[in-house]
Amino acid sequence: MAPKDSDCIFCKIVAGDIPCAKVYESENCLAFLDIAPVNAGHVLVLPKGHYPTLMDIPEELGSDLTRTLSQVGKAVMEATGADGLNLMQNNYEAAGQLVHHAHFHLIPRFSDDGLTLWAQSAYENSEEMTKLAAEVAGLLK
Repeated sequence: MAPKDSDCIFCKIVAGDIPCAKVYESENCLAFLDIAPVNAGHVLVLPKGHYPTLMDIPEELGSDLTRTLSQVGKAVMEATGADGLNLMQNNYEAAGQLVHHAHFHLIPRFSDDGLTLWAQSAYENSEEMTKLAAEVAGLLK
């Protein structure tokens, strides 16, 4: 049985204690319209179990989450006539995570919507980039 958190708003939505505008549900996933959308059709997709961040989601839920994101993303684009779609996922408050239950944003995008996500930066030099790549890669072994 997937864990739950009685204080979590998304766990309460999954349990049916708080209503939502549901667009899709599977055994492990739930998708519903965001109540504060970036653009109309902005959907949240989440595992039904309470996992605080992406790094806490069990590997075995990966295929169901990916399938849900793809299916719901296609439907959102068709329903809204969107020109594109952003898939976003924030982990921890410093990255903008407001609800501490892992969730993904599917945001329909339009050529003229004026939305800017973030400014790009650069590494000081290629050695800095190579050193950081080696450090990250070393932690994955």
